[in-house]
Amino acid sequence: MANLKEIRNRISSVSSTMKITSAMKMVSAAKLKKAQDAIVAMRPYSNKLTGILQDLSSSIDSDNIFIQNRETNKKLIVCITSNRGLCGGFNSNIIKECIGLVKKQNNGETTFFCLGKKGDDILSKKHSVVLTNNEIFDNLSFENVKEIADVLIKKFVEQEFDTIQIVYNRFKNAATQIVTNEQFLPILSVDDQQENNQHYIFEPSKSEIVNELIPKSLRTQLFKALRDSYASEHGARMTAMHKATDNATELRDQLKLTYNKARQAAITNEILEIVGGAEALNN
Repeated sequence: MANLKEIRNRISSVSSTMKITSAMKMVSAAKLKKAQDAIVAMRPYSNKLTGILQDLSSSIDSDNIFIQNRETNKKLIVCITSNRGLCGGFNSNIIKECIGLVKKQNNGETTFFCLGKKGDDILSKKHSVVLTNNEIFDNLSFENVKEIADVLIKKFVEQEFDTIQIVYNRFKNAATQIVTNEQFLPILSVDDQQENNQHYIFEPSKSEIVNELIPKSLRTQLFKALRDSYASEHGARMTAMHKATDNATELRDQLKLTYNKARQAAITNEILEIVGGAEALNN
């Protein structure tokens, strides 16, 4: 059995860790509320905008660059992770999904655009990472995301990549994040939408509306993915730190019990030694 000093040091160490994890849990809980409100408020607008674009996609000219299905030789995967760890399987699940997509690519080349330091650290060791942006979460605004989306659109239009996919964690609740793989470009069309198009009145013209709507929809799609990931990160970290705090509390209680048992045994031994010495003197 460890001596009393070692047990006291372990109790002190576990207590310090418990204070840190508890503080991180409270910080993530505060940030989660704001991030959750933001993504919940944005989803109806984003989904409606995407739905309108899909309704129109069946009637867009087939030579439109944004709906052209080319032979997939060069694929870009936008990997959205966090800049910090201590959030359970949040980052590892995304990285596993990205590596799985590379293995499914039978021919051609797959490269990555990493938004978040953790994805860049892992994927850059074995795969090609052509672009990174680790500062986006420091100021997650539509203006900053618009710049990234425009870079992706430009590279697709210039045929640097044939397909672009986004892999991120979709926020469901604080305890659940769903790994999501969305196609960014080319735009996926929905079949049998001709009937729906009859409900739209186009002014000034369909082509002008589509040319304005497509970039806006793509920017909104990327912004929604980043907001989803940001809310998921704080939900995952809050849950992970809550479990870590519970585990630390349980370990501290076990150590205190062990300490009390060791202390009681030491006191008992001292009493026995005193009694034994007294009896020896009497004899």
